Amino acid sequence: MSAREPLEMAEVAAETGAQKTGRTWDRVLVSAFLGGAYIAFGALVAITVSSGLDPKTWGTLPTLFLGAAFTLGLVLVVIAGSDLATGNMMLVPLGAMRGKIRVADVVGNLTLVLIGNLIGAVFVAYFLAVQTGVIGHAGASGMAGLTHDRLAAIALAKTTVESHWQVFLRGVGCNWLVCLAVWMSLAARNVSGKILAIFFPIMAFVAMGFDHVVANMFFLPAAIFAGVPGIGWGDVLLNWLFAGVGNFVGAVVFVSTSYWYLFLRDRPVEVETTEREAAERA
Repeated sequence: MSAREPLEMAEVAAETGAQKTGRTWDRVLVSAFLGGAYIAFGALVAITVSSGLDPKTWGTLPTLFLGAAFTLGLVLVVIAGSDLATGNMMLVPLGAMRGKIRVADVVGNLTLVLIGNLIGAVFVAYFLAVQTGVIGHAGASGMAGLTHDRLAAIALAKTTVESHWQVFLRGVGCNWLVCLAVWMSLAARNVSGKILAIFFPIMAFVAMGFDHVVANMFFLPAAIFAGVPGIGWGDVLLNWLFAGVGNFVGAVVFVSTSYWYLFLRDRPVEVETTEREAAERA
């Protein structure tokens, strides 16, 4: 079966976004918990494989390894099935642009998914990263010490080095690429194709140091739980705010609105429905 063309991808994305608002709140929350945990797993393995690589020897290659490993998170979200706020920021507003759902549905879904993502990411950060000893403490020896130092470098950069404006812009760039990964995965009709579509955009945004609000829901609490000095919850909340707003702009402006304008703006919903029903009968 051939891959979907961009027009069909746009129609599927709008329908998927509308369907995401039709579930009960508890199902959305559980699905979002899983999505946050999956992104946290990707972040944890990314820290693990990129730890201990001296930039004097490796240059910027550790960021490439970090990005390649982090792709696990979105692969789990898309293939296993769960809700991720950054992907929903593209899919659900697109459903509203097509008139399938209301703006209130968009707000309600994104709010609930962000809460679930936060719970899932913090759960993995505390219990499976820090309490297990995978992320060590300052002065720890071996792998635990290396992962602590790597996490500290990432968290301090995001909270004390980047300005709020930089976090916002990095959030825009991040979710432009994340949503393109989700968008392109809709073109594929098999698992291998979806994984390939996801890999390169996700690897790219992580390698460039862009900010993903759900990933930061893992990195920053994990740093606090691991005792990284110089980071407070106020710093964390500000990072989440500016990264989240940037992620929303990147999704809605550069993906949802762009592809709605290109493929769906002048296309009647009735035509879309008729063609989909014909394809299902065929």
